[in-house]
Amino acid sequence: MNNNIDWKKYLIVFLITVGLFFTAIYLSNFFGDKKINQLKSIQDKIAIDILSSETQFSLLSELSCKNISDSVFSSELGELGNKLEWSQKNLGATEEVSYLKKYYALLQIKDYLLAKKISARCGTKSAFILYFYTTAENCSLCEEESLVLGTLRAEYPELRVYSFDYSTDLSAITSMLQIYKIKDTVLPALVIDDNVLTGFHSIEELKKRIQESFKLQTTKPAGNN
Repeated sequence: MNNNIDWKKYLIVFLITVGLFFTAIYLSNFFGDKKINQLKSIQDKIAIDILSSETQFSLLSELSCKNISDSVFSSELGELGNKLEWSQKNLGATEEVSYLKKYYALLQIKDYLLAKKISARCGTKSAFILYFYTTAENCSLCEEESLVLGTLRAEYPELRVYSFDYSTDLSAITSMLQIYKIKDTVLPALVIDDNVLTGFHSIEELKKRIQESFKLQTTKPAGNN
């Protein structure tokens, strides 16, 4: 009689264990699929944004200088950058996120080339910094440099900072790295007025550089004349 009770007890425990196991698998797959669907939704929206931006690029290149504003693409780049940052933080280093990073890098390069062309043709006041970084594990100072560049952008409205992950597998980025002879051992790296700066640079150093290269003025605090 006791053996029969023990057998039933083991069977119940076994069935509960199996049930928990398959429930865990189901939940894992469910939330994994949900994350992928979220990313695909973002990716589809970015694809539309990029197509719109590329069309805008083509239109702007044909417009007269009087129709060109000083900050033509900033909102689009910022919006796509925020989406990519959200994807990286919430979805991890997935294949889809890597695909998004490539999209974003290409759009930045397009913006950079067109903005330089417009600046040369129309005499718009613009300044450009190319910033190359990699993961925090491989570059302890890259995050600190990113914060410095963010502060500079807030102070200098005409300043455009284009950020590129060194490890992004994209031929266009590889070409830029070759042109400026940038190695992963010297990151972070900045290109200012075609001059390559490697290693960390403080905000004071960079302010002096961009003022000398581009003659920019900082934004005056509210209330000052």
